[in-house]
Amino acid sequence: MALEVDVEKTYGSFHLEASFRSEGEPLALLGPSGCGKSLTLKCIAGIERPDRGRIVLDGQVLFDSAAHIDLPPQRRRVGYLFQQYALFPHMTVAENIAAGCRGLGREERKKRVAELAAMLRLEGLEGLRPRQLSGGQQQRTALARILASEPRAILLDEPFSALDSHLKWQLEPELKDVLDAFAGVTIWVTHDLEEAYRNCPWVCVMEAGRTAPVREMASLPADPRTVGAARLTGCRNCGAAELETETGWLRVPEWGVSLRAAAPWRTGARAVGIREECLRLAAAGEDNAVDCAVVRRVEDVSAWVLLLRPKGSGPETPLLRMKVEKGAALPEGDTLRVVLPPEDILILE
Repeated sequence: MALEVDVEKTYGSFHLEASFRSEGEPLALLGPSGCGKSLTLKCIAGIERPDRGRIVLDGQVLFDSAAHIDLPPQRRRVGYLFQQYALFPHMTVAENIAAGCRGLGREERKKRVAELAAMLRLEGLEGLRPRQLSGGQQQRTALARILASEPRAILLDEPFSALDSHLKWQLEPELKDVLDAFAGVTIWVTHDLEEAYRNCPWVCVMEAGRTAPVREMASLPADPRTVGAARLTGCRNCGAAELETETGWLRVPEWGVSLRAAAPWRTGARAVGIREECLRLAAAGEDNAVDCAVVRRVEDVSAWVLLLRPKGSGPETPLLRMKVEKGAALPEGDTLRVVLPPEDILILE
């Protein structure tokens, strides 16, 4: 079963261009807040109508602007798990689940509700209303209602945003188990790389309304490819760069340095990045050694973070971040010579 999406939509001053294909294993739609992830899900579900494009699920056209096809949400067989779960407040757990059952007789519906309540550990809670449930119980009820409709695709919109971190860690493995047993398409929207990495073998990064090509999740941290993706993976040091054709080194004007990178420069590249944990004190004669003023030392949970201003940079340039483990000796003095190892330089579009 596959989902193909290729749509555009203008929403006020925002323009969405989403194009990707998902089949088999769960796909993460990963990006910062406001990049168009939820709008994309709403277009797939039929809640929002794209201006142009095409959406095909399991060979059935859900939307095609050229052919004037736009199936209503109830005919798409797409389950949407909203951030706040959208349970009917006046209905019990059993009634909420039963609301997802379509075309079943009374006894069949009752049996289906019992099966899903057992599957999602809701037994004994069937008579309660949403306000009487914990956040985790509400989420499981919403998921049971989706499964009751026998969907071909499940769309999850930041499924843990309403939960505290402790409850999230309890529920995430349970949700993953349910989705692993689901035979249809799963699209998981999140801005959290670690959450996406644990649950989705495939990823499509979104930036400012546009999707990047789908790729294996495991390859993203080592080679994020774009500045936006690098920041999503936790790279705090990014600077515009250009290739010096004569030397093959990379000039980073805002840092006032030229750097050697082990990775090759590629067409479309415009920046470099390096993770804060990769910076270290320079030894004599090392490439990519940079003199920096120590602007600030910030104590984190397990490390010190040094905020550094490269000697050749201006006062408005974003500071470099360098992480020093708590057990290590904290460098002294107001000036440090640090190295940006060539093998750790990321080439970014």
